[in-house]
Amino acid sequence: MTTTLAVDCMGGDHGPRVTLAACRQFLAAHPEAQLLLVGAPDALASFQHPRARMVAATEVVAMDDGVEIALRKKKDSSMRVAIRQVKDGQAQVAVSAGNTGALMALARYLLKTLEGIDRPAIASRLPNAKGGATTVLDLGANVDCNEQHLLQFAVMGSALVSALTGHESPSVGLLNIGEEMIKGNEVIKKAGELLRAASAAGDLNFYGNVEGNDIFKGTTDIVVCDGFVGNVALKTSEGVASLIGGFLKEEFARSSLTRLAALAAYPVLSALKKRVDYRRYNGAALLGLRGLVFKSHGSADELAFEQALNRAYDAARNNLLDRVQMRIAHARPLLVGPEGNAVEPATNEQ
Repeated sequence: MTTTLAVDCMGGDHGPRVTLAACRQFLAAHPEAQLLLVGAPDALASFQHPRARMVAATEVVAMDDGVEIALRKKKDSSMRVAIRQVKDGQAQVAVSAGNTGALMALARYLLKTLEGIDRPAIASRLPNAKGGATTVLDLGANVDCNEQHLLQFAVMGSALVSALTGHESPSVGLLNIGEEMIKGNEVIKKAGELLRAASAAGDLNFYGNVEGNDIFKGTTDIVVCDGFVGNVALKTSEGVASLIGGFLKEEFARSSLTRLAALAAYPVLSALKKRVDYRRYNGAALLGLRGLVFKSHGSADELAFEQALNRAYDAARNNLLDRVQMRIAHARPLLVGPEGNAVEPATNEQ
């Protein structure tokens, strides 16, 4: 079965220089995939492939553009046109390395949110000590969350991990300052109650409270938190590989004795650097929408952007959207608003 990805080739810090090279590598590795390459025709003219088609867009959302500019001013941006391909059924998923705020705003505006979800979340994988990765959400879309939002994130995260790994009952941890149920603020305590109820009802597999180090220990498959905390964790993870790489470079530049010591430790440190290299885990899902959208890191190089394409392809091929909808439908009795009423789909301006 053919899976089609709409790629915003103009977004990110590097634009077509990186995105097109990554697209070429992706197509070579996925013979059943097709790409819609969205962007300025002149910038994409050099790319020729039987499973790739150009879709023209005359504008680009800059990394420092505000949401209002993306929504109101640049109505023919490559980001917007790529998402529109999903809305119109021309592609199963859209991928962009562009401005995160603009991408989320455009995705919500064009695709709308799923019934039962009032706040989409950004979910991605962070490397852990077990040699795999822990899926964390939210990573920055929602700074202030209530307990219902955290439950929604847990349900959507479970569907994501299930789709990408085949594990039908991934474990969920609630990020807190301690494992004990009595710890945390009122939102966290109430979220814990909801997650335990959801686990008892078979909606998800709730492990309990986890602490920050559990993300990198791999204690649970999924960790749920608000976007402020999640974004800090993401940036911390990205900094680890840079720290190790900087250490290696500095030690090799020192005296012969330290250079020999660094040389002896190099295989171990090099393997560790590769394990925690954020590029290998690039590709964050925007969950809770009526269509699939994936976000690449803005500074992604060819390897990292190809990983984002791989992640988006796997999600589409494994019916992530259907899985999210089914899990939400099953958990609907618990998905209630602050006043105890059923959560209504978020409204979007026309």
